[in-house]
Formats: sequence, C-alpha cells, structure tokens
Amino acid sequence: MPITTELSIAPLGAGDLIDRAVRLYRRHLFVLIKIAAPPVFVSALGSVLWAIAWRGFTSTPSTNELLFYILLTVISIVLILGGRIFSLIVMGGASRNLVTHLLWNEPVSVRTTYTAVRSRFWSLLGASLIMMIWLSISASVGFFGWYMVVLVVSFGAIFLGSWAPVWMAAIVGVVGFLGATALALWLFFLMAGRIVYVPQVMLVEGKRVFESVGRSFSLAKGNVRRLMAMTLFITFTSWSALMILVIPLGWYGYVSGVDPSPFGAAEWPAWYAISYSIIEPLSQILLAPVWMLGLSLLYVDERVRHEGYDIELMASQNLPAMPQLNFSSPLAPAISTGPGSMTRAPLRPPPSSPGSVLGLS
Repeated sequence: MPITTELSIAPLGAGDLIDRAVRLYRRHLFVLIKIAAPPVFVSALGSVLWAIAWRGFTSTPSTNELLFYILLTVISIVLILGGRIFSLIVMGGASRNLVTHLLWNEPVSVRTTYTAVRSRFWSLLGASLIMMIWLSISASVGFFGWYMVVLVVSFGAIFLGSWAPVWMAAIVGVVGFLGATALALWLFFLMAGRIVYVPQVMLVEGKRVFESVGRSFSLAKGNVRRLMAMTLFITFTSWSALMILVIPLGWYGYVSGVDPSPFGAAEWPAWYAISYSIIEPLSQILLAPVWMLGLSLLYVDERVRHEGYDIELMASQNLPAMPQLNFSSPLAPAISTGPGSMTRAPLRPPPSSPGSVLGLS
C-alpha cells in the first residue's frame, strides 16, 4: 500500500497518546530500560548516601563524624539533583532517536541515544537547568493558587458553620479543597507544558537553547489536558510499581522485627533503610521511558496539529531531498540535518515500516 494512504493525519487524544506510548514501551522494553538506567543509578547512589548520612547525622556524638556526615549529605544532594538533571539530558538525547523511529522506523538503540547526548551535551545541560527552574516557578504558582483558594474556602466554611449545619460547611470545605487542587494542577500544567518540547526541538530541529525554548512555547497550545492525563497516568503507574516493590520489603522487615512505618524510619536498621532508599529509583528505571515516549509522541502530534507535519513527512519520504538554498522557512524541517545531527534521515522508510507517522496503523 502506498505511504500516502497509510499515513494517519488524525490528531491524538490523551488516551491514544498513552496507548501508543505503552505499546512502544512494550516493544522496546529492555533497550529503553538500558537508556534510562545510568541517570537513575546516579540518583540511587545519592539516595543510599542520603540514608547513611541521615542515620549518622541524627545519632553520632562525635564532632568529626558529624562534619563527615554533613559532607556526605551535601554529596548525596548533589548526586540526587545531578541524577535528575542527567535524566532530562538523556531524555533529550533519546528524543531524536525516538522521533526518527516513529517517523522512519529506525531502530531504538542505547548507542544512538548517548551519541546524541554527547553531540549536544552542554546545550542539553543548559536547557535542563532552564527547564528545572521553570518547573520550580510553575510549582510555586500552582501552590500559591491552591493556598489562596483554600484560605478563602476555609474562612467561608468557618463563617458558614456559624449559622448553617456542620455537614453543609464540611461539604463546602471539601468541594473547595478539590476545586483548589484542580486549579493548582491546571495552573502548573499550563505553565509547565510550555517547555516540555525543548529537548525534542533541540535534537529534532537542530535549534539552540533559547530558540528551542521559544519554539516550545509556540508549539504548546492546548496541550494541558493531554499532558495532565499522561502525567496522572504515569504517576499512578509509578506508585503502583513502587508499592509492588515496597510491600514485599515491608513484610520481610516486619517479620524480621522492623517497624516498616515511615514514622519509625529513625529506628530502621541500615540494611532496611538502604533497601528502602533504592526502591524509588528502581521504579523510575521501569517508568522513565514512558515519559520519553509520551513526550516524543506529544511533540510529533503538536506539529501535526499546528504545522501539517504529516504532509511534510510524506513529501520528504517520497520526494528527493530539498536543495540547500539560502532562505528562512517559517516551519522547522521534518528532521534536521544541520549541526548536532548524527545521521541524515533516509528519503524513504524501510520496507518493514508500519507506515503510520504515529504508529496508528
């Protein structure tokens, strides 16, 4: 069947995005885990050092040991934050490989991803720092909106309770709290969604850091609900994976005489505290690839919605390469072949290609 009849131009909804991300995750499970593992190992090492430092910090009577544990605490914080930043960098490096796989059916590989990371490491580092700062600002704005609404609702519920039944005031308080939470989430994702495409723009379109930020702002129109749905799905699955790992450890600790409650963390033995500290990073190794896939799918979908990306891809797949002319196009190329690009995308997909831009066939 010709490519032109197999390409789907229908935009993806939140359910379609999650479905395609999970389907691709299952198809490339072990490769994606290998890609996500190095930064998570850095964070896991920081978590282990944090557990050791915190236990020593709260129990040592020696001044020299106290200074040592303070230094160990600083190192653990640096490793944890470094692992988070490294994860964003690797996510950016994986974006080109994932997008070319979606578009050209090129194989997903660890080597291709980390070649992309090395090719634009410092740019990705700068972009990751900008993204973390922006996400912090977004979280602050969301929390401020939540706090103001909860404050007003609390005073209103107290005033209402002075002359109305208590159950009515309780209902108003609960509804107000839920409304404040929904408003906070909407504000956070409204702001955070503006910069989620920065790594994809840098690696796929070959733009510089600040150009990528501006480009991401222009692409991120109307993505709040889809981004929120994908985040809630990944958060739910992350907690589920975390519980699958935590519950057996808790049962084993309980049988061994350990109080598994977080309130008794100060009394945990070293083996239990260290085991508990590496469980969260292990769950991240399993689920971080879903973020990579989901954001790459969302990026391609935004360009399909706003720029007719699928039409451009059909042209690039079926027509010879465009000549290198000295002019500025209002749209970004299908796949950048400029500086920072590792390989030039083929003019036609391989025979085994499923043919659909977003894997919809």
